[in-house]
Amino acid sequence: MAVTQEDGGRLNAFAKEPRMEVIESGQGPSRASLVLLVGGAALVLLLVAVAVGIS
Repeated sequence: MAVTQEDGGRLNAFAKEPRMEVIESGQGPSRASLVLLVGGAALVLLLVAVAVGIS
């Protein structure tokens, strides 16, 4: 962590940030992230259907 000293003697710590990754234009989402996206959308639709059914 980088630590700096402010006015009045206070210390301020900054977290070390991860390196940036550049994604090439030809790469699409991986199969795992696509499955998570579709599963999340199905879960939201299921929860909305349950909420409508209860009310």
